[in-house]
Amino acid sequence: MKEIKKMQKGLLKRLMTYVRPYKGYVAGAVIFSILYVVFTLLGPVLYGEAIDAMIEEGNVAFRSVYFMVGGFALTVLIGTGAQKLLNNCVNSLCYKLVRDLRRDAFDSLTAAGVKYVDTHAQGDVMTRIVNDVDIISDGLLQGAAQLFTGVMTILATLAVMFVVNYIIALVVVVLTPLSLFVAAVITKKTFKLFRKQVRIQGELVAHAKEMFGGQKTVILFNEEEFSEKKFEGINARLYEIGWRAQFASALTNPSTRFVNAVITAFVGVLGAVFCILSDGGQLTLGAMTLGAFTVGKLSVFLSYANQYTKPFNEISNVVTQLQNAFASAARVFEVTDEAGERLDGTRRIEKCRGDVEIEHAYFSYDPDKPLIEDLNVSVKAGSKIAIVGPTGCGKTTLINLLMRFYDLRSGRILVDGTDVTDIPLDEYRKMFGMVLQESFLLGETVAYNIAYGAEHATREEIEAAAKAAYCDFFIRNLEKGYDTVLTGNVNISQGEKQLLCIARVMLVDPPMLILDEATSNIDTMTEMRIQKAFRKIMKGRTSFIVAHRLSTILDADLILVMNQGSVIEQGTHAQLMEKRGFYYNLYNSQFAGPARDAEEQG
Repeated sequence: MKEIKKMQKGLLKRLMTYVRPYKGYVAGAVIFSILYVVFTLLGPVLYGEAIDAMIEEGNVAFRSVYFMVGGFALTVLIGTGAQKLLNNCVNSLCYKLVRDLRRDAFDSLTAAGVKYVDTHAQGDVMTRIVNDVDIISDGLLQGAAQLFTGVMTILATLAVMFVVNYIIALVVVVLTPLSLFVAAVITKKTFKLFRKQVRIQGELVAHAKEMFGGQKTVILFNEEEFSEKKFEGINARLYEIGWRAQFASALTNPSTRFVNAVITAFVGVLGAVFCILSDGGQLTLGAMTLGAFTVGKLSVFLSYANQYTKPFNEISNVVTQLQNAFASAARVFEVTDEAGERLDGTRRIEKCRGDVEIEHAYFSYDPDKPLIEDLNVSVKAGSKIAIVGPTGCGKTTLINLLMRFYDLRSGRILVDGTDVTDIPLDEYRKMFGMVLQESFLLGETVAYNIAYGAEHATREEIEAAAKAAYCDFFIRNLEKGYDTVLTGNVNISQGEKQLLCIARVMLVDPPMLILDEATSNIDTMTEMRIQKAFRKIMKGRTSFIVAHRLSTILDADLILVMNQGSVIEQGTHAQLMEKRGFYYNLYNSQFAGPARDAEEQG
């Protein structure tokens, strides 16, 4: 329990750093809450006096009654206005807090490395940025406003009740802890319940997003039932924990209301007895002498007793909201605390030639499972380097290391003799153009997608890049050509999407290229055209090509054959075939093997 309180204290301290820039709204909320409490409590005094005036023996003081009723109406009007302004201040503060939290979470997410993206479910991260931030706003700020107003009401009503009749006030104070005790017992474990609830919500969203994104694959393999069962399993767990959390939080309010109702009833009975004993004069109880306790004062006391106990009900709700908010805050700060990639660096390469050296490189995703060990590669500027090998041999890992998506455990990578860790990361990555197997396009126009990374490119330059990538012809067949917005209603194939990504790289015109199965989704005829375009753009540039189809890299200046994280063979296609080693067998498995099998069957 102490650890939870310590964690909550730390979370609250961090959240206050987001509130601090908006002190004006906080000050306004405090001022208007005080006005709201004062004028809300002033009303019962006025109508209590009006009641006493109306039942006064002899003559009814109508003028006093009218004055008090008018004053009561004024207090209600001012109190309502103060409450409205209080809500405006709190809502403005909430919206700004939500904006700042989401901005910091998104900035942290975009600055995070590929490792974070690889190890976290997208749906869960989205839930943190969207749902959890809203929960923080509702629970912390709006709850805090209710808490402050409630405490003010409790203190003010308590002071007035002691002035009116301190004996009954003492009874109320003595009985009130019963309400607090009931609330404390019920809400003791809500933090753990709500924390588990938001975690399962993130798991549910992640699964739904995963299934929606891979719907075709799910249908193809008839795994709809399995997907539904998994969803139902997560949803059942969410229902169970959500039911328990909501039941606990929902039980708090009626329980405290019942206790408070009992207290109010007791006060009413006791006050009625005092009215009878007082009979309009001084009330003497043994050695104590109290002022007259009239029916008007009894009505005031009952109103104050009700207003005194009412905030305890609200505070019990606020406690539940705060528990939920703290649980969500912990999840949001896990995103904002994610360390971004190191962008610093003091060395700059004015004109990149493209010499690349990898010296004694060691790397593994899991420290207990070695992957790349003592890798050494030397690449001359302008060379076309092909990286081949079986699945899982480390081809893509090598590309990730070249792009500094991951950093080496030990060893170093040099570009033009400069350690890449000494070069500012944003400048370093501008030296590369990269085309991946999976195409990434935004919901923007075709022209915008091609110019992504080269925002200042002219329309003529965009169209020239599209022509070079052999996608100008299908772009012009779209409804609005280059101004077509790529939404779900625009039907373009995976191959066409990849052509747009290739055009994007051609427009950027980087000194080095990385092609990770860049033509895997393109038909043979288009691939021949793309290879021709690639030969043009790769001329004079260092190019790294990850390929499974060995027919696409026969003209490479150097082929790196990888297996189990190591480069086991290097050379041109002809040199490697002469060695009759691993590459020779790999090549024959794609070409000679099928022909030989057909001959044997014949």
